[in-house]
Amino acid sequence: MSRSDQPVQFGPNEWLVEEMYEQFLADPSAVDSSWHDFFADYRPASQGDRNGKAPHSSTQAPAKRLPAKQPPANGATANERTSVTAQVQHDTTTPLRGAAARVVANMETSLELPTATSVRAVPAKLLVDNRIVINNHLQRTRGGKISFTHLIGFAAVRALAVHPQMNRHYTTDEQGKPAVVAPEHVNLGLAIDLQTAKGRSLVVTSIKGCEVMTFAQFWQAYEDVIRKAREGRLSAEDLAATTITLTNPGTIGTNHSVPRLMSGQGAIIGVGAMEYPAAFQGASEEALAEMAISKIITLTSTYDHRIIQGAESGEFLRRIHGLLLGDDGFYDDLFASLRVPYEPVRWVQDIPEGEVAKTARVLELIDAYRTRGHLMADTDPLNYRQRRHPDLDVLRHGLTLWDLDRTFAVGGFAGHSHMKLRDVLGVLRNAYCRNVGVEYMHILAPDERQWLQERVERVHDKPSRAEQKYILSKLNAAESFETFLQTKYVGQKRFSLEGAETVIPLLDAVLDKAAEYELDEVVLGMPHRGRLNVLANVVGKPYSQIFLEFEGNVDPGQAHGSGDVKYHLGAEGKYYRMFGDGETRVCLTSNPSHLEAVDPVLEGIARAKQDMLNKGPDGFTVLPVALHGDAAFAGQGVVAETLNLSQLRGYRTGGTVHVIVNNQVGFTTAPQYARSSEYSTDVAKMIGAPVFHVNGDDPESCVWVAKLAVEYRQEFQKDVVIDMVCYRRRGHNEGDDPSMTQPKMYDIIDTKRSVRKGYTEALIGRG
Repeated sequence: MSRSDQPVQFGPNEWLVEEMYEQFLADPSAVDSSWHDFFADYRPASQGDRNGKAPHSSTQAPAKRLPAKQPPANGATANERTSVTAQVQHDTTTPLRGAAARVVANMETSLELPTATSVRAVPAKLLVDNRIVINNHLQRTRGGKISFTHLIGFAAVRALAVHPQMNRHYTTDEQGKPAVVAPEHVNLGLAIDLQTAKGRSLVVTSIKGCEVMTFAQFWQAYEDVIRKAREGRLSAEDLAATTITLTNPGTIGTNHSVPRLMSGQGAIIGVGAMEYPAAFQGASEEALAEMAISKIITLTSTYDHRIIQGAESGEFLRRIHGLLLGDDGFYDDLFASLRVPYEPVRWVQDIPEGEVAKTARVLELIDAYRTRGHLMADTDPLNYRQRRHPDLDVLRHGLTLWDLDRTFAVGGFAGHSHMKLRDVLGVLRNAYCRNVGVEYMHILAPDERQWLQERVERVHDKPSRAEQKYILSKLNAAESFETFLQTKYVGQKRFSLEGAETVIPLLDAVLDKAAEYELDEVVLGMPHRGRLNVLANVVGKPYSQIFLEFEGNVDPGQAHGSGDVKYHLGAEGKYYRMFGDGETRVCLTSNPSHLEAVDPVLEGIARAKQDMLNKGPDGFTVLPVALHGDAAFAGQGVVAETLNLSQLRGYRTGGTVHVIVNNQVGFTTAPQYARSSEYSTDVAKMIGAPVFHVNGDDPESCVWVAKLAVEYRQEFQKDVVIDMVCYRRRGHNEGDDPSMTQPKMYDIIDTKRSVRKGYTEALIGRG
């Protein structure tokens, strides 16, 4: 049976299909190739002579003209009468044909459906606040934007799981008796205002199988069909089989509408404008915030009354209402799907002022974030969870979402005397709870704490396009080096940097800042993990020499320690700044040990170089940079001993930048079985060193932290610790099978894209 015998039912989209068919007949190349097979045997329903039905007459009688001469109307002058006659004579009537006639037919058909409409107003406060949290997260990470219609549409899909009768439609059986169709899937139609060759019209295209999608999948599918519609790439499948439609007249300011329901659907949901209730639209923002007045959004459900009753439609809207207020973990599921690492805003009633003024509560909250904010920071690239801590919960401080737009005295916080709570939380979360967690409130010196607050609690601009490309180039170099060695020297130990490649742009940023400060030299000390990569891409050791050492050819005249193997060797080079003038020498200390024995050796070398330069008691122009493993930093006593010497006159070097390559495993031991402290860095608190925990999957944050660490060292001549949380892709060395001891961890690692790929996609997504 051909398509012309059994036409696809396009419902309200028949006009668009017929318009495209006319274009196809005139010029097949003007229509997307996906339609060519369909149109080969298509017969428009409006062309009766082609499908066996009598054609509708499209000829209409011309407008009836007034006689040339008439007796004057009562009180009408001859000139007025002549003007009216001329106007009528020049009116034209144009028959509606083709797509325009199909729209008329669709509308007349819709009159046959006995419909009714339910209306419900929903507070939009929670919808607005959680959308802000989501979009801020997307802006910082992969890009994109969530609209209110995305959220409301997904809530409607979730509500259909409880009220599937709203997804049915009316039909008649073979005997012509009334029947009802329950579709297998929820195909949510989206009414799109489309600009066509003949003007603006609405087209309904649907997202298929919504009921099994996560929100991230729904969002992607939604954007795909909108993009196809705008670009004129809709296929027959996109236009057919819609089971329920969502329309949004609120975008043009309509409070609510009663849309037309087409045959083949049981309901159409309308989304009205988001406005304050009319009685309060003259109130100031301050008064609205004080009275806890929310904007509202009006939802309508226009349904086929033959198969759906008013109570069912009302219950359906009530279900959507509840979901938009957070029932059944609606926002928790959304946040998890988009991997937003924070809890959503919760719907609660406003709390009046208590015995303690809310201003005091806000000041308590600021101090809590400075002290505990790092516990909510998203620093672990392997472990996604919605992070929370009781000390940072606004509800525990007697504050709610209704306080977000109220203004409080903040005593100079972020350079302001008064701020809205929303802005206060924005500063605090950006400073302490994103991809960098800062520990510094244990520092005893107020000037150091103040210095850090001024640099952390402010807007952090993204790097320039040139800097982003430079960071990406360092990741490219790090990954390609490891990939080559893994391919060329299979099975050889090299203690690869895979999973922690961000340490290369991080060290590059340390050297860049050292050159900016015109330091004479940077001395590196590190264990084996990533040593070859650092030699090649930081120190500048020739690749040819490294590959020769893999072949067993070691230069006997080169500086190296005992156990002459490629990952024990040291090297020297020179670093030139990419952006700005300046250069510095760089030296990597030989390390014959697999452990932390190099730490005091590194400090001794740096101090000896400073003594030889003899630039005065504060001439600390040689910067020691020590790299560590997380388990070694927490577990080996030589680390604590070296830290203890850092401020003693006879041993000090003006501060060391400690970089922990935190693989979250020590050989085969997980952190929870290796230490009692929260962090591997807690031993550094004994000397009052600030600690920056940073997500290794965020190269931009790592670079920012590296520069800030060098600035702190230069300002206060003290140690500073960077804890770069990452992972180890290939086990302790390339001969291990790490899934034997950490099976769950390596199930995650095996599916992770590299840092380079993730950063590339993030840059593209952010534009």
